[in-house]
Amino acid sequence: MNWTHLGTMLRPSDGPAWDDLTTWTGSVLKDDAGLWHLFYTGARQSEDGLYQRIGHATSTDGHSWMRVNGGLCLDLAGPVADLYEKDHAIGHWHDRAMRDPWVMRDPGGDGWLMYFTARAPGIAEPNAGGAIGFATSPDLVTWTLQPPVFVGGFGQLEVPQVFSVGRQWYCLFCTSGHHWSDAYRKGNPQSPVTGTHYLIADHPRGPWRVAPGPFLDGADPCRRYAARIVQTDDGLRILGFADGGKARFGGYVMDPERVTVSADGLLHVSPRAQAAE
Repeated sequence: MNWTHLGTMLRPSDGPAWDDLTTWTGSVLKDDAGLWHLFYTGARQSEDGLYQRIGHATSTDGHSWMRVNGGLCLDLAGPVADLYEKDHAIGHWHDRAMRDPWVMRDPGGDGWLMYFTARAPGIAEPNAGGAIGFATSPDLVTWTLQPPVFVGGFGQLEVPQVFSVGRQWYCLFCTSGHHWSDAYRKGNPQSPVTGTHYLIADHPRGPWRVAPGPFLDGADPCRRYAARIVQTDDGLRILGFADGGKARFGGYVMDPERVTVSADGLLHVSPRAQAAE
């Protein structure tokens, strides 16, 4: 709940570069040797920020970062790239989506897994084309693009976070009420909201499915966005950015609220008053 601002750690590259416009959402982890790794989203000025790619930087202290080999570590290229919307579908969607990397150890091996926001090609309904992209690495430096682990439900599934509780795996994501697909609207009769929901699976590689029941943590106008669930000694907590729409958004991190897991494996957010210690 109490934070100290320590200044800018990483900024867009100087001069023409793949990330000379933005350094957006990503994730941070530490390897076995104690080196910190930051994976982030970059976009370039010459493309008006419409094409996103994933970058990599490292740090010994968690504050001063150096890009690895120029930073760029993954793009929508290679043998399985055609399974993604690898070019900007002008008039169909507002960008070429490849952002918000979440990187974690492979619980089934010695390598690493990356999940990211993406889209699938050739889907007529724009709001049914959202995807969770996937890549693997043996060493956190060399990455191989893999087929998406999930497609559908929403136009975009932003800021994914993959974690487990017991034997159940969860993939948290955020999206707008304007990006609910027709199929999801039919299965969820509530009025569309903006915020955070999740996928569930028995394995981190899937198959994944949208969690049934009400949208986990949404409102209209949006209350909290780009949330993460943190596992503490006293259970799960959710925190994210206070939103309220573009006119009010200031990038403020909200105080955490308690998350519980019911007997059927579904997540539930408790209001702040109930989450007080």
